[in-house]
Amino acid sequence: MSKIFHFYGGVHPQEAKVSRGTPIVDAPLYPLYTVPLSMHIGAPAKPLVKAGDTVLRGQPLGEPASFVSSYIHSPTSGKVKSLGMCLGPAGTQLPCVVIEADGEDKATDPMPPLDWRNASPEELRNRVAQAGIVGMGGAAFPTPVKLSIPPGKSIDTLIINGVECEPCLTADHRLMLESPRIILEGVAIAARILGVKKIYIGIEDNKPDAIELLTREAAALAEPVIQVVPLHVRYPQGAEKQLIYAITKRQVPSGGLPADVHCVVQNIGSSHAIGEAVLKGIPLYQRVTTVTGSPLASPGNWRFRVGTSYAEALKLAGGLREGATIAKMISGGPMMGMAVYSQEVPVMKNTSGILVMAPEEVFQYTSKSCLRCGRCNDACPMQLMPGILSVQIENERFDDAQNWHVMDCIECGCCAFICPAGRPLVQHMRRAKSEVGAKLRAQKAQKAQPPKSEK
Repeated sequence: MSKIFHFYGGVHPQEAKVSRGTPIVDAPLYPLYTVPLSMHIGAPAKPLVKAGDTVLRGQPLGEPASFVSSYIHSPTSGKVKSLGMCLGPAGTQLPCVVIEADGEDKATDPMPPLDWRNASPEELRNRVAQAGIVGMGGAAFPTPVKLSIPPGKSIDTLIINGVECEPCLTADHRLMLESPRIILEGVAIAARILGVKKIYIGIEDNKPDAIELLTREAAALAEPVIQVVPLHVRYPQGAEKQLIYAITKRQVPSGGLPADVHCVVQNIGSSHAIGEAVLKGIPLYQRVTTVTGSPLASPGNWRFRVGTSYAEALKLAGGLREGATIAKMISGGPMMGMAVYSQEVPVMKNTSGILVMAPEEVFQYTSKSCLRCGRCNDACPMQLMPGILSVQIENERFDDAQNWHVMDCIECGCCAFICPAGRPLVQHMRRAKSEVGAKLRAQKAQKAQPPKSEK
């Protein structure tokens, strides 16, 4: 490409990627796994097992309950202790399967490897579905749905998100350094499913080793042509709409999706999972997660099986340093992650990081009056006006907020990060989006009702 374009807005938080040089380590086998049946956007998986059943590693525990849903697989062999509910990272109760490991870690018969160059796109898409692959960057949107071109749309460009712009997280960076060939094969498979020839991998230039390695490995592939695009460091470079604009100059319209500008965006971790599912027949029951934070003795990157508790993850990171305390624990990174209040939350398919923070690092919102400084407007990558929106929302003028495009907010946190008054702007946006979303769903349901017959 002749020129790299930048998206509007953004901020430059401290990177704090202390575990970038720490290789990925496989977590040990634990005696108990709490496996949520809802590790994806959409309907929870329908259970395929019951209490007392014997299961093997890689065996399906649940199947998709709707079009937007996903398979869930057992992380090890053992017995189903119970089916019940568990606490998820968002603080909600999720249906789950509790597995008592037998210590043998026996695998079910693997899915046969596919020759992806000769397999049909539908066959490859079905394999991705059978493997339970979802977006592993955070959203957990079922990958086979994303790789299904919507009616009336056409896709000509596949963009792979290797940006990992969230501070503190290094899981994708390490994955690119340690498994480049599997990732590139997964990218090529996704491109074959979509039938596209334009393929880009966007990586921020604070990862020169990953840029150099993937560029060299991509050149060694006979086909397809995959171009690695270095991007200047700016948060949230990895957001879909911002990444699309930075690489292609195409702007996703308000209320639109990447498909509206003929693009599909996939995460590096999802590409790796696609490669493993097609080439090795391995379903998605484990992922690389960064466990980090100043209170921890040994931050690093581990390959955890789904259902592993956060408590076990913190132990692997050496536990707390002498005299250190934890004031907040976050699932994900500090900008878009969710604070969790229990260490019994399980690792899920989209758990990119577990971050703990010391008391002096935790920012307390003050909710002072808006200073009208305009910094949030300059920082907002969606070109919204967060200051005005937040005042509308505080006064419960949700219709006004909707008219000012609050539903386009990507909840990146740039506005709150830059606000000198310490206003909880992201929380305001989430509240408004919830209120407006509920109203829109009610209107849709009302329109779907059959007209009342007149007597």
